[in-house]
Amino acid sequence: MPEAASATRATIGDSEFDRDTAVTRRAPGVYDIDLSAGWTIISAVNGGYLLAVLGRALADALPHPDPFTISAHYLTASQPGPAVIRTDVVRTGRTLSTGQASLFQYDEQGAEVERIRVLASYGDLDSLPDDVRTTATPPAFPPMDECFGPEDGPAPVDGSSAITERLMLKLDPSTLGWALGVPSGKGEMRSWFGLADGRDADPLSLLLAVDALPPTAFEIGLKGWVPTVELTVHVRCRPAPGPLRVTITTRNLAGGFLEEDAEVWDSADRLVAQSRQLARVRLG
Repeated sequence: MPEAASATRATIGDSEFDRDTAVTRRAPGVYDIDLSAGWTIISAVNGGYLLAVLGRALADALPHPDPFTISAHYLTASQPGPAVIRTDVVRTGRTLSTGQASLFQYDEQGAEVERIRVLASYGDLDSLPDDVRTTATPPAFPPMDECFGPEDGPAPVDGSSAITERLMLKLDPSTLGWALGVPSGKGEMRSWFGLADGRDADPLSLLLAVDALPPTAFEIGLKGWVPTVELTVHVRCRPAPGPLRVTITTRNLAGGFLEEDAEVWDSADRLVAQSRQLARVRLG
């Protein structure tokens, strides 16, 4: 692991990510959380972190432990601070259970505002058979010491990218033209990924991984915030210990919206998660 990881590695369940996604059950199906400012870009809370928060609440509400598929619609931008999550069990079965959840905060007048709504199906990843038949191939990445992270660039404005301090990101140089003022025009982003404290990946942190890289819009030549409208994640298996490799591609930008397709590969060369999101971009 690179220098970003701490000398004493955090473990699953005892990491900043676990503490900052922990929810407190107030009543059956109702959970409280204080959204951490540590997972923000500018002042908005990262969508992958939010998905992990709701994913943790659903893991408590449903009889199965692991997200298999989770789809989120981001209704309004979440801010650091208190929030409440309400869950509803839609269906329970032998191998899958389905639930929905919404996260709410309060506006300046004290009115409740829904920030994000998800629908998810959960199962037990450890119960899945080992049979894999795929045409997908692991991505070819430069060695980690030949890639670059936020620490290799100019110092950010205070408070503008708190989330990068909690991540281990080492981006493929071929997707970093935007950082040098010469974007390639290809909607691609590739990076080694982990948590900065060395905690290994699990199904909940995969929900963060698919939305933690710089937007592919940067490499197309666009700038500014790229807010997520909808994000669907499929978790395929429990990741092996070690850093992940994340690839994100965009093939079509039209009408001010683009899609991002992500794949997450573990250290055992297994495709552990896939996602697609629709995001809005600012043109001109």
